[in-house]
Amino acid sequence: MAKITFKPLGGRVLVEPIEQEELTAGGIVLPETAKEKPQQGKILAAGPGDRDEEGKRVPMDVKVGDTVLFAKYSGTEVKMDGKKLLIMRESDLLGIMD
Repeated sequence: MAKITFKPLGGRVLVEPIEQEELTAGGIVLPETAKEKPQQGKILAAGPGDRDEEGKRVPMDVKVGDTVLFAKYSGTEVKMDGKKLLIMRESDLLGIMD
């Protein structure tokens, strides 16, 4: 993968969605329109974190390389290096996958 030259601001992250399998357990190929929107992704870039009431940085709970779960329709879709990526706030993330 090409190096991402995008640095999110504040408490935002850049996520590469992990697409679901194109085959069902029975071997049926799913067309693009029948697939669920991905809800898992890999953090490609993370901002420095938001600031608290006193102006101090609050560090992010996620880091580059983490696999995360997010709400189905969260984030803003962008295209970089020919890939569909999502920019979202850390608060849109539901958790980190082990």
